[in-house]
Amino acid sequence: MALMITDECINCDVCEPACPNQAISMGEEFYQIDPGKCTECVGHFDEPQCVMLCPVACIPLNPAHIETRETLMQKYRRLTAAPPTAGTAS
Repeated sequence: MALMITDECINCDVCEPACPNQAISMGEEFYQIDPGKCTECVGHFDEPQCVMLCPVACIPLNPAHIETRETLMQKYRRLTAAPPTAGTAS
């Protein structure tokens, strides 16, 4: 599952720089997590850094984005794959 930030967020700014996938950004009122980029830190860390650092515990699993650990690892590989370089023959 991807994570989500609830409206209990106090906009303390600790989660955004901790996200290795740049999945966290400021929304209209509080921070939000892009489920297309969130891997729950799979591939980077043993536990989600935003959850670990959040002082108000407002980052639960997002029930609308159910994913297995393998799916999260596949997303991590896709997000961290090096883009093809120009002029490289295929």
